[in-house]
Formats: sequence, C-alpha cells, structure tokens
Amino acid sequence: MRVVFAGTPEVALPPLDAIAASGHELVGVVTRPDAPAGRGRRLVASPVAQRAEELGVPVLKPEHPRDPEFQAALRALEPDCCPVVAYGALLPQSALDIPPHGWVNLHFSCLPAWRGAAPVQHSIWAGDEVTGATTFRIVKEMDAGPVFGVMTERIRPTDTAGDLLARLAEGGAGLLVATLDGIADGSLEARPQQEEGVSMAPKILVEDARVDWTEPAVAIDRRVRACTPGPGAWTLLDGERFKVGPVALPGPDAEVPTLAPGELAVTKSALLVGTGTVPVRLGEVKPFGKKQMAAADWARGARVESGTRFDAE
Repeated sequence: MRVVFAGTPEVALPPLDAIAASGHELVGVVTRPDAPAGRGRRLVASPVAQRAEELGVPVLKPEHPRDPEFQAALRALEPDCCPVVAYGALLPQSALDIPPHGWVNLHFSCLPAWRGAAPVQHSIWAGDEVTGATTFRIVKEMDAGPVFGVMTERIRPTDTAGDLLARLAEGGAGLLVATLDGIADGSLEARPQQEEGVSMAPKILVEDARVDWTEPAVAIDRRVRACTPGPGAWTLLDGERFKVGPVALPGPDAEVPTLAPGELAVTKSALLVGTGTVPVRLGEVKPFGKKQMAAADWARGARVESGTRFDAE
C-alpha cells in the first residue's frame, strides 16, 4: 500500500523505520511544525521530520490538519492508509476520510484501558502488572475506534515511563507493520472495542508530578517512575523546586531508620527520605539550578544533615 506516516516525537521513530523497511511504499510523513528548543530557542524540526528527511520522504507540517492546503497536499500523495504514532494533533473527519483504509493508530495500552495522552504513565502509576500496544482505526471519539491487533508487555518493578515506552515502541513497530500487511491483503478486519474496562489517561501535568511524602512508599515509587523522564517528579527544599529520580524501596529484611514524611537521613552511601510508611532511598536528584546527580553525591557535596526535611507545602 501507499502510506503516509503521521508522528512527531522520538518514540515514533521505531515504527517509522519499520514501515520504511517494509513492503509498503512510504510516500510521505506528517508531523508537527518546527518548535523552539534549547537555550537559544531556535526552531528545530521534530525527530520524525528529521528522520523523514534522511529517508528522502516528503514532509508535511500543517499548523492544524484541518488546513485546506494540508488536506490538498495529502490527497495529492494518494495514500491508501495513514499509520499514526504520537502525532499530537486531533484529526478532523475531513482528513480521516482521505485515505480509503483510514488512519491506523498505534496506541501504547491494551484498549479500552488507558485511552488518552499518557497511557504508559498511568499504567505505571496505577500499579498495573501488564500493559501493551493496540492498533486501531481512528474515529472521532478519542481512542475508541475498532481494533486490528494487540500486543502485551510486562511492566517491570523498576520501569520508568521512558523505559516502558521504549520497549513498547520497538514491539509496537512490528504490530503496526503486521496490521498494514493484514489490511493490504484483506486478511485483517477491525473489531469494535469492548464497552467494559474503559479507563482514561489524561496528560500528566507538572503539578501532578509533585511528590507527597505522606503517601505510602509504594505509591511514591509509582508516581516517580510514572513521571520519569517527563514531566519529572519534584518536591520543594527551602522553597526551591528539587527534582527526584526513581526511588528504591527497602528490602523485606532491611534495617531502616524511623523517619517522618519528607525527613532525610544521610548515610555513607545513600540518602533516605521518610514516607507515610517506610523510608525510600533517593536515586538521582536535580537541585534547583544544578545538574542531575546521584543523591548521595549531592548530600555529601551540599553537606546535608540528617533531619533536614523537604517542604510540606
């Protein structure tokens, strides 16, 4: 089939590469417009746009997919199907109607669970043991279209959202190509999603990523991992934002001090912080205005004393 791929961030690259290497004809790429980046805030093309240019594929960067000029350019490419991975803009019906086989989205959850912008983060935060990826035909209602295929992936105890998303992107690339193959030869038919088991995964905001040290250690561990690498879990220390990386829970036989929520304990090799249950060990931290570093190194360098506390409010 002639396909036009739609995607924007780095996570969309494995599926894009898989399609480019497949038997389908990649005739174009749709991505978000160039955006300011870095200290200089100069405009930078998206990772998908950069890869498309390396592949020598035409790139379309509409401000919005409802733009008539974009839709005319898409029609001119004559796509049979438009595979989508993390494109980042809502598609109007007028655009959905252009390819005869529609737009096929690779979504990083086992639908109907975790419909929305942040399925991987919410699956970790909720403590799910298994997640996956789903290919489905895009319809007007968000992530509610009929399903072509599903793959599953176990969530590991130390997975951050970045770790899990990287694995799902690699595994999902094969699922997306297999879906396109099945559509092309007529062997695959989309089936409606189940009406039960729907859950939503809205975008996680910076304010959602603030750690509440009165929560149980398990809940804090999940929140921090779900918010790593973005937007980044954080707390306050002396009124300044202080980012924290993944934490480690103590083993069942570990001897740990009794600490109040948010209270720090400094040892020779670790930095512990109290929670609503047992203390956790901080991994990496990023103090305000400084680079990310190992928590124990920061504590030594900053001469942090046991009994120091993260701000409660």
